[in-house]
Amino acid sequence: MPKRRRKLSREMEHQIKLGLKRVEFITAIINDIDEEAIQAEYSAAFEPIKNTLVILSVEYDTNGFTPQSEKALLQYHNLIKKFEDEYEL
Repeated sequence: MPKRRRKLSREMEHQIKLGLKRVEFITAIINDIDEEAIQAEYSAAFEPIKNTLVILSVEYDTNGFTPQSEKALLQYHNLIKKFEDEYEL
């Protein structure tokens, strides 16, 4: 039985690329913080965002545009907004 083609979305691909750049930028800012305790706190708070983006990227690359990838994208946006509201960079 032939494998089903994955459904793709240019908008989601664009959102994932922007997310990867944003995560890279914020990670660099966090790594530039001089005080280790603050840097560790920010890193710990930012880790779920990085994990969600990795899950989203893998899900999209593997299965394409699915309800799970949509859910992961929404979760990423909610987490990044919450992080930016709670932590000042």
